[in-house]
Amino acid sequence: MTLRSQAPTIRPVRPEDVPAVVAMVHELAAYERAPDECHLTEAQLTAALFGPAPALYGHLAVDADDEAVGFALWFLNFSTWAGVHGIYLEDLYVRPAARGTGAGRMLLATLAAICVERGYRRLEWWMIDWNPAAGFYAAIGAEKLDEWVPYRLSGAALDDLARQAEPAPTRSAG
Repeated sequence: MTLRSQAPTIRPVRPEDVPAVVAMVHELAAYERAPDECHLTEAQLTAALFGPAPALYGHLAVDADDEAVGFALWFLNFSTWAGVHGIYLEDLYVRPAARGTGAGRMLLATLAAICVERGYRRLEWWMIDWNPAAGFYAAIGAEKLDEWVPYRLSGAALDDLARQAEPAPTRSAG
């Protein structure tokens, strides 16, 4: 039986899955033409997913041999207008050999089910503009938000703005 004829299983990421997820994050960076920008390590991902106060969550698509074929890494966001949390999908990736098996759809369906179960109102993500997955996302009912423009503050600009903050005796995380 070929991989394409096998439906993958979706399950939460486990500590022993971290090396495979990190490898796939680097594969995704290469696919998105930015391999030199990806610096994720196993130690960083382990701390983010399994540390004392995890703020990152993950699901894995695995084949019949429990080999990782795709992943979704996500975290909670909050809509002040709706007054409830949502899920922000940071990364979704399915290895080329597993594309067409339904792994991507099942990963997204899992996150949608979490939203519905917990009363979250949104499942959101960004996609690079040339990604051929746009048709897939439209087919599942996802809306492209043309009126919202992403902004990013990083590097020297982030450092410069941070220096302008008022010193505070204690800062809360978040």
